[in-house]
Amino acid sequence: MNKIRTLVVDDEPLALDLVKGYVEQTPFLELVGCCQNATEALAEIEKGEIQLAFLDVQMPGMSGLSLAKMLDSATSPKIIFTTAFEEYAIDGYKLDAIDYLLKPFDFDEFIAAANKAKRQIELELSAADAPPLDDTPEGYFFVKSEYKLLRVDIQKIVYVEGLKDYIKIYLDGQPKPILTLYSLKALEIRLPKRTFSRVHRSFIVNINYIQGVERNLIMLPGIKIPMGDGYRQQFNDFLSSKVI
Repeated sequence: MNKIRTLVVDDEPLALDLVKGYVEQTPFLELVGCCQNATEALAEIEKGEIQLAFLDVQMPGMSGLSLAKMLDSATSPKIIFTTAFEEYAIDGYKLDAIDYLLKPFDFDEFIAAANKAKRQIELELSAADAPPLDDTPEGYFFVKSEYKLLRVDIQKIVYVEGLKDYIKIYLDGQPKPILTLYSLKALEIRLPKRTFSRVHRSFIVNINYIQGVERNLIMLPGIKIPMGDGYRQQFNDFLSSKVI
């Protein structure tokens, strides 16, 4: 894999220089740019070249969290938040950030977070090069779960939930989901678009199991899945083609 194109964003010059230095010390990262505010960072990200951003949370004007909310989840870079305030960790996880670095952090903490991003990016690049999974009755794949290889019949997937580095696959007729170390985005790339739809940062649903839609909730057997703002238009386009 080529080096990961990386952006560093922080309004504090010392913190910016520290992370910049860490990036330059990391063999698999390539420093593409440094920004001291979210507006500059957004302009860099919109060029479509950034794969990973180390993003400070608190900055004058637009915060890092606000910037992350603005990004198109389908094309945005991986985000690692950096901040001196621990209370922002939950917000970072809600935004599907790769990791959260609490200032002051050392190089070991930095490289651990960078390696998480590297793994996710490699998975997605590999998925993009692989053929789509088959959603016919014969279609299936295997996943590693609890030291076993488990078969997943694609047509029986009701929905998939992303949990940081893991995903939970909920199957029709099975009381417990299959938990496996994988990327939700990588699975989204390989699942057939005619059957599966990403409706939230944390959820992919099988459209054949949708029982109805109530406000911003998608009704599946036994559960209601929230619809994310960034996925609403795509899902509404699908719905409009099915309404009579």
